[in-house]
Amino acid sequence: MKNVLIVAYYFPPSGGPGVQRVLKYVQYLREFGWEPTVLTVRDGNFPARDESLLNEIPDGVRVIRTEIFEPYDAYRKLTGKQKGTAIDVNTIRKEGAKISMSERIAEFVRATFFIPDARIGWYRHAYRAGLDAIARYRIDAIYSSSPPYTCALIARGLKRRTGLPWVAGFRDPWTRFITTPDRWAIPAAIDRRLERSVFTEADAVEVAWLGIRKDALGKYPSLDASKFHHLPNGFDSADYPVVDASTRTDDRYTVTYTGSMYGRRNPDAFLKAVELLAQRGDIDPANIRLRFIGRFGDEVMQMFRSSALGSAIEVVGYMAHRESIAQLLLADALLLVVDECDESDEVVPGKVYEYIGSGRPLMAIAPEKGAIADLVAETRAGFVAHQSNIEGIARGFLGLYREHVSGVRTLVPNTEAIARYERRNTTGELARLLESISPRS
Repeated sequence: MKNVLIVAYYFPPSGGPGVQRVLKYVQYLREFGWEPTVLTVRDGNFPARDESLLNEIPDGVRVIRTEIFEPYDAYRKLTGKQKGTAIDVNTIRKEGAKISMSERIAEFVRATFFIPDARIGWYRHAYRAGLDAIARYRIDAIYSSSPPYTCALIARGLKRRTGLPWVAGFRDPWTRFITTPDRWAIPAAIDRRLERSVFTEADAVEVAWLGIRKDALGKYPSLDASKFHHLPNGFDSADYPVVDASTRTDDRYTVTYTGSMYGRRNPDAFLKAVELLAQRGDIDPANIRLRFIGRFGDEVMQMFRSSALGSAIEVVGYMAHRESIAQLLLADALLLVVDECDESDEVVPGKVYEYIGSGRPLMAIAPEKGAIADLVAETRAGFVAHQSNIEGIARGFLGLYREHVSGVRTLVPNTEAIARYERRNTTGELARLLESISPRS
């Protein structure tokens, strides 16, 4: 066994889709000759917590938890939000949305002083703990998972000190992405310098979707393109419980969404399309249930409340991962919504693979040409329609609804293509990547 140090902020008991990528690597790396040691936070200010995921950490895996300075309680106090309010779903808004003066001040502070992100207060603690772990456990390589991008800076510091090979992992692009703050000139230049140094100094960069690689090479054309490797997200068939359909207490046609929604990732177009079908008499709202499970920003909650669909909409709070997977299996169809942004044709949310793995028909509100459209076509999982194509969304919804009513499904999933996205397979690719940059023993 070789030993790899994994630097990750999002790790159980953190919940949400971001934690799954690293957790699955930790679960399966031993099968490919690598023993993981995880460096994470002791008490992170996670947008969602899922204590049940602690049980999924394999026995014997070392998890080093350190202190961290988290600024979000001060942010909440400044903006008048209650303690515990999820920050991400209420700070990322649609363009043109009005914000208060206190929120403007808070955003200025965030954009100016927290570079590359608000987790920079973890650096000192993690760096010291990382050096200790490298010496104590004879670490052979380092892997970092970003965002937060502070994880990449911690790994960069450890590599500079020890010379160990390092794979920098990215689930999203860094600067000028939809979730990053709008910085003014000096902090923006600092952030770009940090970003470029990580891409330059890492021995390899693994990306969850190809648009991340395209974004990096577009910003910095002199980078070595060969060091970028696409390791897609996936699903783990071991996570899918046996579900008894008779446990459903509602026989309405159920479309389920799981995850978070805020800002430019919102259900507006989808709701308008279903409302249009109801106005035309193509569907009766009494016969459908639109189930939204997760965390939703204030703007999105207002969309739910103001919709003409009324009681057809059901909003449920965040669920533990295994429970949310069970809800996918109990649904008749699944809803995916991709953010409206410049990169939307490249964005591939991690949960789309769990949707596809469930075998339920997929309603994807996303660009009709792009990464999601290619994935849906490859796996024959459902239909894709852009947010601006209300008629196309309505047509796709009605088609799947009528197939459900008739009991005849015309679109048969490509099981062979779907199987390629098993998490174990992706972990094997990471192990081979670590092996390729590590010196021979």
